Amino acid sequence: MSEVRVAVLGASGWMGKVHTMAYQTFPHFFGVSDGTARIVALVEGRSKAAGDLSHRAPGARILDWNLAVADPDVDLIDICLPDHLHYQVAKAALLAGKHVYCEKPLANTAAEARELADIAREKGVITRVGHAFPRNPVHDLAKDIIQSGEIGEIKLFRGCQHVDMYGDPNAPFMWRADGKLAPTGIVGDTGSHIFSFMDFLVGRVSSLIADNLIVTPRRPAVEGLAYGEQVELTGNESWADITNPDATNLLCRFENGAGGIVDFSRVATGRKFMQTYEIYGTKGSIAYSYDEINRLRFYSNDDRTGRRGFREIDVGPENPTFRAFLPLPNFGLGYNESKIIEVAEVIRSIVAGKPMWPTFDTGHHICQIVDACMESSRQKRWVDIPLG
Repeated sequence: MSEVRVAVLGASGWMGKVHTMAYQTFPHFFGVSDGTARIVALVEGRSKAAGDLSHRAPGARILDWNLAVADPDVDLIDICLPDHLHYQVAKAALLAGKHVYCEKPLANTAAEARELADIAREKGVITRVGHAFPRNPVHDLAKDIIQSGEIGEIKLFRGCQHVDMYGDPNAPFMWRADGKLAPTGIVGDTGSHIFSFMDFLVGRVSSLIADNLIVTPRRPAVEGLAYGEQVELTGNESWADITNPDATNLLCRFENGAGGIVDFSRVATGRKFMQTYEIYGTKGSIAYSYDEINRLRFYSNDDRTGRRGFREIDVGPENPTFRAFLPLPNFGLGYNESKIIEVAEVIRSIVAGKPMWPTFDTGHHICQIVDACMESSRQKRWVDIPLG
């Protein structure tokens, strides 16, 4: 058994809490034979938020991120910081010879992501980008169906992800809408989730045309607002400009010749969390909706005439990852479980010295798609995505 010593950066935020919980709980489900983790340092820049960190991970030191990166007692730097800090901190950690697990988006640009992936390769360290949604075992089933040829040659991918955090024009401004702190807006924040499904299930994107929208150009500003917090406006707030995209529609082409239709937004009024994909092939198709989180719909042309139609398949204990949590199908695994799966894979990867999807190379390709969306929308044209 090998122990990986972890520093969680941004420990009091939503992702920081989820990651901290995942390190502490994954051995309960996956055992310890592939390695364990011990949180030795927590990083939080906001003094008000740092107060109870010591209770979340007893024995962990509360450090500045620079000290955590330089600490010889830290093996893995886990980055749950705001988007604009990812590149700077990940680069420092890699140059210090640390393994790095970074929440998406990996960087603000593909050039930054490429640099990080190259440094990681030179240093011989393990990297991971926090694209946890495809680690739900139902997507292992989807990938197996695709790779076994059951739906034939893929011809079309349709995907979407919508939330309504900004469906109300008076919803307050927060850092995710600031083009300086989150330069790519909804494209890097939400689009990257759909792009991760595209990479995992279909393959590399070769070109696209995108239209990015700012739906509500100004919003009331509330100091220190965090994601999901509810506040009552007084009417005396100052107003801030929205400087990154609220929504995107795009068409794309994959290297394998398939086409794609993708849309995502943070302004879809009433959609608390909508995530779907449909993949159509020459012999059949598959369809997924997050509302039925462990269920896949499968259609096959091999069914006889008069009996063709989508069948529902609930992933269950035949999948070893699902079985680690539950002995029965259709007992839903949610978002936190996907993060536990992801963290367990990060530790296994480090202990075994073998990279697992999605690495920083994967993150680079997803950043290329984000870059292409931004460029295409600015120039109002198709943009090619070069090989790595």
